[in-house]
Amino acid sequence: MPEETSGSEERGAQKGERASTPFDKPYFMPVLLFILALWFGYDGWFNDEIESILFNRVVFGLLIVLTVYTTYQDVRDSRKSKD
Repeated sequence: MPEETSGSEERGAQKGERASTPFDKPYFMPVLLFILALWFGYDGWFNDEIESILFNRVVFGLLIVLTVYTTYQDVRDSRKSKD
């Protein structure tokens, strides 16, 4: 006679698996950071009506560095997974 499992036991078996998030997709973070960098770059250099120009310029520089870093990591990881 087959043993019946309760719903809580089934959830326990699935609990060990990690759910996929958008951050798990390759190149999601570099694209998101690049879009934010464009936004802050526009406000920092081309929008004269904003008061926080220095803040936008500093965040733009930080986001460009993070974009390059995350792009490098994603390219490296995708090359490793192909091997």
